[in-house]
Amino acid sequence: MPETTEGEGLALAPGEQVLTSVPSMGSPLSYLPDAAFENLLVVSATASPKKVESIVERRGGDPQKVGVVPVTGSPDEYEGPLWTTDPVDPSDLTGISIRLSKAMKYVMRGGWVVVDNVNVLLMYGREEQVFRLLDSVVSNTRKKEACGAYCTVREAVTDQTYSRLQGLCDRTVTVE
Repeated sequence: MPETTEGEGLALAPGEQVLTSVPSMGSPLSYLPDAAFENLLVVSATASPKKVESIVERRGGDPQKVGVVPVTGSPDEYEGPLWTTDPVDPSDLTGISIRLSKAMKYVMRGGWVVVDNVNVLLMYGREEQVFRLLDSVVSNTRKKEACGAYCTVREAVTDQTYSRLQGLCDRTVTVE
């Protein structure tokens, strides 16, 4: 069983992968260490690229060092310093995987990959497909010796689903 840590931010060792329980209305990016903003890829199902840019700037990060895979059902015309892929519908797990594969080329050792809301993927995709996608992301992130945070609102997933997600990661972290 992976270790559980509560009440701390996301301080991870290179290559470490964590399942992160986050508050329903908060941004997981608020809990990242400052160093994460030096090489960060966000799969964002809850925040537009403009909002991600705002959070990065508020945290003192350089938006030019951050990439976003926008997971949304509506087109988003973002013109800004973040590197972004074309938006992808949350039900298109193959499209998310393709965009992630392309974006992972820019993630370096010690960089970060954050999936800001696994719950959205589970709402729109079949559970087995979501697990395969996340298993692939975790594996690729670990191989690059990058940190991975896969964020979920714990109360919104079943114990069985949460247990399966835990099995993909090194440990769980609850941030408040």
